[in-house]
This record gives sequence, structure tokens and C-alpha cells, in this order.
Amino acid sequence: MILEKIQNPNDVKALSAQETEQLCGELRQFLLEQVSHTGGHLASNLGAVELTVAIHRVFDTHRDRLVFDVGHQCYVHKILTGRREQFSTLRKAGGISGFPKPHESLHDAFIAGHASNSVSVALGMAKARTLLHEDYAVLALLGDGALSGGLAYEGLNNAGASGEPMIVILNDNGMSISRNVGAMSAHLSQLRTKPEYYEFKKNYRDVLGRTAVGRAVYDFNHRLKTGVKKAVLPNATMFEDMGFTYLGPVDGHNTEKLENTLRWAKELNCPVLVHVNTVKGKGYGPAEREPGLYHGVGAFDVNHGVEKNKKEDFSAVFGQTLCALASEDERVCAITAAMADGTGLGGFTETYPERFFDVGIAEGHACAMAAGMAKQGLIPVFAVYSSFLQRGYDQLIHDIALSNLHVVLAVDRAGMVGADGETHHGIFDATFLSDIPNMTVLCPSNYAELRTMLRRAVFEINGPVAIRYPRGGEGAYHDDSADGNLVELSGGSDITLCAYGMMINNILGAAELLSAQGISARVVKINCISPFYDRDIRNVIGKCNALLVAEEATSVGCVGQRIAAILAENRIAPEKLVLCNLNKAFPAQGDVGELQREFGLDAENLAKKAAEVVR
Repeated sequence: MILEKIQNPNDVKALSAQETEQLCGELRQFLLEQVSHTGGHLASNLGAVELTVAIHRVFDTHRDRLVFDVGHQCYVHKILTGRREQFSTLRKAGGISGFPKPHESLHDAFIAGHASNSVSVALGMAKARTLLHEDYAVLALLGDGALSGGLAYEGLNNAGASGEPMIVILNDNGMSISRNVGAMSAHLSQLRTKPEYYEFKKNYRDVLGRTAVGRAVYDFNHRLKTGVKKAVLPNATMFEDMGFTYLGPVDGHNTEKLENTLRWAKELNCPVLVHVNTVKGKGYGPAEREPGLYHGVGAFDVNHGVEKNKKEDFSAVFGQTLCALASEDERVCAITAAMADGTGLGGFTETYPERFFDVGIAEGHACAMAAGMAKQGLIPVFAVYSSFLQRGYDQLIHDIALSNLHVVLAVDRAGMVGADGETHHGIFDATFLSDIPNMTVLCPSNYAELRTMLRRAVFEINGPVAIRYPRGGEGAYHDDSADGNLVELSGGSDITLCAYGMMINNILGAAELLSAQGISARVVKINCISPFYDRDIRNVIGKCNALLVAEEATSVGCVGQRIAAILAENRIAPEKLVLCNLNKAFPAQGDVGELQREFGLDAENLAKKAAEVVR
């Protein structure tokens, strides 16, 4: 086994061509074995094996800076940089992250988790290198899907114009960019990846550049060549128009060609874009056939593949309910930002394809487009993960709320999400959505309430509405108590326990534990966290002298603080108050239950805090 002998990238550089090929096969087998037990991003990593190996054979990521976009394809990089033996802890509490994290290794140049920012970050690093008179290479590795985000083009435009030496590696697995076709394209691709071609091109340019006649000949040939390329390699001219030297397309599963191309890119000492064609899910038949299904997976049996029939969860219930509402009103439309299946809209795409819009990784655009649709009479519903909605914040304010337009935001993955960690927890939306004028924010606690609230959001409430719900399934609380902004679930005289969304399950559990201790706890559930009305908040505390508010959100501006402020303003503040939240922290990855215990938000810890307050 060659893989077992790889302790760091220097070991990879020492391999022969035959050993390198064997290593790639062993890496694929290792990925399958590990991810089938831990879950994670599988197809993207299977497709990037040879590319990652080639990068480590040409560059030194301990010093050279390799910036991943999103980071879905970083597993092989982690394996080759000393973290192979830790892979059984992937995405677990205290284990290694599924994304690049500089605190794990100096080989991880920058934190990643969201898309389209890698070129901008890499350009910043290249600028720093030049200004500080240092010497190292800077690379940005992004998938073609990232090019659906506008930030990627902002970075490319500026990087190309800057002339700053850096390399952008575009891993094109055919999911977003159409493949080049035709015999001429294939011939040019093969030609442009040979070392002899690069040497000839360099010498040709040097020789002709020495005289005026030579420069004129070079300019004429360059224009002729550009015309041919525009006909057969449109991607090349697009990037070259931005100021990049374009190399490729290169077979992303041929390490020899990849290494030759990367070495030439390094020598050019200018902005270079290396276009690599790969197969997502390479080497595992089921993942090659259905790469979308194997993009992010839970644990599965390698011999049988991923189970297609998912259990019912909040995303699925949302999708089913939206289909039902769309059947009642032809104005109802669905928008997603490259997450149709993840947000439960798979059924909607099949039933109402003319009313379904996938805008790619472009949340800001999705919000602005939804505003235009609403302005002209449609009822757009934008289904988006909480952490990704952050990228549309300006459009939420300027394009939607300012005009009080009826746009519905289905905010999936609200609260802590578990294994994906810091970059994916939905712990900010409750605060930033509530701060936007005209915005109504609803928080269902189970499937029945999601159905009720979604109907209200689509057909009854005016202006912008957000419905925030978690990843996964519902808890023990199943009653539909969605009517009213605030609902008292149980009476009590010693302390009021208050929560919204799924945290109501933990509060009810805490109330039971307190009852066993002889403490009478009143439980209040908040259905609508924005807007708040004084008359409702006055009823939060009831006749109790103590109040505890629990939420999976950061502390500044959280619901608990807002409740406390309103109570104080009305001169009915409780004698004792405890706010249970995430403080100002970025929770790491781990099981949601584990994370709740870590931050004192589980039933046992909440009951303990409540008992301390009462006593």
C-alpha cells in the first residue's frame, strides 16, 4: 500500500509515475471506505483525486497558498497533508472538518464553506506577497458551479487586469459549463498540454519580439489564432479577455498532463487560468451515474449505494406543501440557488417546471429577482439555506423590504446544523431578519405548524415573510399551535420558560425535569419573532418573577434581549432573568445534540439554570 507510506506531500513528490497512478486508485478506495462510514461530500472528492495529487507534486502547500472555493473537494488534500489517520473523525465533534480549516494545518491556506470567493481571496494573498517582497505561488481552486456566482467574476476581472502572478484552476466536471466538442477542440486541447508546445510558444514569442518586423508578424499571427480560438474554444477567449493566460482544457484524470500544465502555469509568472475537465464521482459507478445524489451523503453501504427514499423532514414537508399551494394559485413560483433537492423542491421542479427557477449560486440575484417578480404580481417563494441567505442581505433590505414586497423566504437549515460546522450553522438569520423593517419572521416547531405558517405566508400576510425551520426532522412536540404570535403551552408560577422553533422541545423537557423537583414552570412558545408587539411581550412573563429565554442564536440582538428590553421599557421586567444562547461564538461541527449540551441548551442544562434562578 503506497497510501500508508504517505505522511506529507514530500512523499508524494518522490513517487514514480506508476506509483502515482497506484496512489490515486488507493485514494479513491480510501475515500469510499471512510465517507461511507462518516458521511460527507463524496462525488466532488472522487473527481478531484488526480488533480489534487498533481498540485502536491508541483507545489508546496506548506508555503504556497492553495485557496479552495467552497471546499467540498478538499478531502484528498487533507489526506496527503498528514490527516489520513484522523479521517474516521471527519465532521465529528473534536475531529477534522469537512472543509479547509487553517487551525487544523498550515497546509490549509484559508477557511472555506461558501462559494465563489476563492479568486478574490487568492488575489489578496498574491498582492500581499508582492508588497511584502516574498516568494511563493498562489492558487485558487474552484469548481465550475462557483462560476454561477457573481463574486467569482468580480475576482476574475480584477485578478486578470492586475497582472499579479497567480493561478486559477477551474475544475470543470460538466455540471455547469458545457463541454467543448468537436475534433478541432480535442486536437487543440491535446496540443496545448504538451511541454513541447509551451517551450515552442515561449521561444517563438522571445525571438519575434526582438525586432519591429517580428513583432508585427507576431501580432498578425496572434489575431489569427484568437479568431480560430473564438470558434472552437469559447471558454479560452472569455478568460483571456479578462487578462488571463488560458491553458487547457486538460484531462483532469491524467496526472502527467496535469503536472506538465501546472509547471508551465507556474513558470509564466502572470495571471493563468488552467481549465481542467474531470468526472464527478470518478471511480465509483453509482456516483458517476448520479453525482447529485452523491454530492453530500450520510453513512451508506458501498455495495448497495445511497438510499434514495429519504425520510420525511422539514425540507420535504416544505416542498410538498408548496406544491399544494401552487395548485391553488398560478402566481406561486419557487426559486432556488443551486439547491433544488436540498431544499425539498425536487417535486416542484417536475410538477411546475415553468414556475421553477434555479439561479445558481447567486443568492443576492435570487432576492433581487424575487423582488421584481413580486412587484409585477407573482408570489415568489425563495427556498434557501440560512447561512447562504447571508449573501443576499443587501437585496433583502434594498430590493424587498424597502418596497414592502410580498416575497416569501423559506429559510432552511435554521439553527445549528451539525456536521458541516461553522460555515453552515444558521445562527444569524433570527437576528438579521428581525432587524429588517416590514419583515415578518415565523418559526414553526413541527411539520403541522410549517404547513399552517407557509399557507399564511403565501396567501394571508402582506409584505416580506420569512419562515425559518431546521435541518432534519421534528421533535416530540407535535401540536399545531401556529395561530397567534405567542402561545402559552403550560401554566406555572415559579418561572417562565420561553423559546421558539425547535428549541421548544428542550424547554418542555426542562419543564418536566423542574416539575420533578417541585418547581412550577410556565412554558411560552413564540411563533412570530418579528414584528414584536408590546401587548404580546407583556404576556411572556405572566405572573412569574423569573424568566428564561432559550435560542440557537448569537447573543447580540437576539430574541431574549429584545424581550428583556421591551419588558424593561414597560416597567414589568422580571426580578430574575437568564438568557440562554450561543453568546458570540462560531460553533464547530458535531452532532446537534452534542452542540446543544456544549452551549447549555439541552433540557438538562436549561432545567439546571432555571432551578438556580428560582432558588
